[in-house]
Order: sequence, then structure tokens, then C-alpha cells
Amino acid sequence: MADHRDGPLMRDKSKENVQCQITLAIVIGIVLGSVFAFLYPYELFTYYSPFQNQPFGITNLKAGSSPCESSERIDMLKLEIASLSEKNAELNIKLKFLRKQLRLAEQGRDYAQKQVMALGENHKAGPFNTVKGLRTNPTVFPDESVNPRLAKILEEVAVHKEIIVAIANSKVQSMLEVWFTSIKKVGIPNHLVVALDDHIESICKSNGVPVYKRDPDEGIDSIGKTGDNHAVSGLKFRILREFLQLGYSVLVSDVDIVYLQNPFDYLYRDSDVESMSDGYNNKTAYGFDDVFDEPAMGWARYAHTTRIWAYNSGFFYIRPTLPSIELLDRVASRLSKDPDSWDQAVFNEELFYPSHSGYDGLHASKRTLDFYVFMNSKVLFKMVRKDARLKKLKPVIVHVNYHPDKLPRMNAIVDFYVNGKQDALEPFPVGSVWQKK
Repeated sequence: MADHRDGPLMRDKSKENVQCQITLAIVIGIVLGSVFAFLYPYELFTYYSPFQNQPFGITNLKAGSSPCESSERIDMLKLEIASLSEKNAELNIKLKFLRKQLRLAEQGRDYAQKQVMALGENHKAGPFNTVKGLRTNPTVFPDESVNPRLAKILEEVAVHKEIIVAIANSKVQSMLEVWFTSIKKVGIPNHLVVALDDHIESICKSNGVPVYKRDPDEGIDSIGKTGDNHAVSGLKFRILREFLQLGYSVLVSDVDIVYLQNPFDYLYRDSDVESMSDGYNNKTAYGFDDVFDEPAMGWARYAHTTRIWAYNSGFFYIRPTLPSIELLDRVASRLSKDPDSWDQAVFNEELFYPSHSGYDGLHASKRTLDFYVFMNSKVLFKMVRKDARLKKLKPVIVHVNYHPDKLPRMNAIVDFYVNGKQDALEPFPVGSVWQKK
């Protein structure tokens, strides 16, 4: 018989052996796992998945999710998409605004850079009271393709790229004849008449006066052939543009002007525009402090203002610069929109009005011509003819702009200054009789 006293001991030893084997298996498994993990850090066996390299989407979601979970997930994604769309719309609005601001900033920078390039290199400011700003803008590059026929005429007639230009129709023939006769008498070769009708063209050719008749233009021809003096005067701002584009400086002249000396000898050529003035003394011609009195304001009743009498749009020298061309464009545009406006008033407003809210002023330099040298008829008939000392002065031109009886006064001016008739100016009144239209 077996000894039952050895039974429990044998069972304990067997249990210990099993535990040791399990422990050993675990240790071996850990060691092998560590070894394989080190040697194959990504995966030991590779396999191909039909979904590999495919973007995750609703289709994939459906394949791996229950119908209930997929529906909820789709709803959540739709909400997220709607939210992102709203944010995207807001961002697009902000982006458009920022792009606009950037474009405006770049335009300003480009314009400023163009100004620097046009005027030259940057300079350091000199000592006190020695700094002088630049007034003379660079001239445009001539473009003969604008009007080859006019370019050929100007090449033959102009002197040093400068020319006197008058615009005339048959209504001013008599004054035109006094005008070009006085120019010939002085010996000014560089002058040109822009004929607005066939008759004036014929008159000029028969008298050896350089003439240019434009190609047909309904907008200009309808006014040019039948318009009065003021209407014709307004056309010059459209016609002169081609002269400037061709690179020529133009001395614009109405025909109610008598030439006594060569005006090109008295110009400064330091500004875009040099114009004669309607003023009759230093204050009115060159500007003055005009005090406006408003008693209701009490202590502040006196307001100081700056005044200057108008530049005369019937006689001015204009250089072929961008501001000059812009001036012509501005005036011509306004006159076309408001035919009843006066070209001289518009001319002065565009020259002098500063930039302000909603309006960009013209950046053109200007010079006022000496009112005794380039004389208007108010100066002559109100002051000069009554002053023995002033009567000895010989102006460059006299413009009969203040008086409607233009032709007889022009003839009297020729008699006084050219023919030596000392009493030729006496019969005329200082002013003139107001004539209602």
C-alpha cells in the first residue's frame, strides 16, 4: 500500500513546477517581445488594406460604424462645416478689406516713389533760410503718333519747342488780322492759328500766317464754326492737349491782344503755368490779406482771408508736363458737363482749389506774370494812360479783356505804341457801357 503521508508533499512540488514554468514562459515572452520590438519597430508582418492611403470620409465612416453612429457623426460634421463656412465668409470679407487697404497703400507709395524718381534723388535740408523747393516738373516724353500732321507743322514753325497758339473762327476775323499783323511787326516767327473754319484757314494762308485746321470733329466743329468769343475760348483746353503731348510749350493767346515785344524774352519757364493777371496793382495781381468783418462774432469778428484776382485764361504759357495736361483735362471735362460755365472761372478753380475731403487738388506750379509787362486793358485805360511816367513804359502785350469794344481799342493801342499817336487812347472811357444780352 502507498504511504498516504507523501501525497500532500508531492502535490506541492508539482504545483511549484507549474508556477516556475509559467513564470519562465512569461519571462521568455517578454524578452522575445522586446527583441522583436527593437528589430522591427513598425511591424513584423505587413498586409494590404483596401482602405490604405484613402482619405477618411463619410463613406469610410459608414463602413466601420453602425447606421446610428454614422448618422449622428454626419450631423455633427454638417454642423462643423456650416460653422466653418460662416467663419470663412467673415475671413473673406476681412481679406478683401485688407487687400483694398494694401492696394491703396501701394498706390500711395508708388505715386510718392514716382514723384521722387521724377524730381531726382533725396536731399538733405540745408541751413536755415537756404532751402528752395522744386517748382519745375519734368516734361512728358513726346508722342508724335498722337497727331503726325500737327507734329510736322510744329517742327517747321516752333522755335526751341515753343509756340504762340490762337484759336479763331470767322466771327473774330478783324481782331485776328490785328493780332497777326502786330506779331509780324515785332518779328515773332513761332506763331500758329488753329482755324475753326475754312474761311479763317484761307485768310491765314493768303497772309502768310502759319495755320492748322483740325480733322473733322463734331463736338468741336459745332461750337467752333458758330460759337461766340467765350465759347471758342473754351475749346482751347481740348485742342491744346495734343500740342503738349507732342512735347511743345504753348503760349496760349486770345485774338484780342496786341503784341509789342516778343513775349518769349520775358518768361521764366520755372512753372507749369505762367499766366497774366486780371489784377491792376500789386495787391490784386499777386495776392493780399483780405479781412472779413463779422460783428456778431464779438472778439473774433475779424477773419483773415487770402485773395488774388483771377488768372486770365486768354493768355498763359503752359509747359508740357503731366500737371499741365491734367489741368487741360480737368477744365475740358467740366466745360463739357456744364456748357454755361465760364472757362476762366473753371481754369482758376482747378489751379487754386486745394485738396480737401472728397476732392484732390491739382499739383501744378504757377507764376503770375508782371501786370505792367503783360498788361490788361483795365491797367492801361484806368492807370497807365493817365500817368506820364507809366506812359513811357512799353508793355510786351496789351490784352483788351475788360472792354467789349475790342477792335477800336486794339487799333488805338497800335496807334499809341507803334505809330506814336500820343492822344490815341484818350477818346475811350475807363469802363464800358453794360450791355444786357
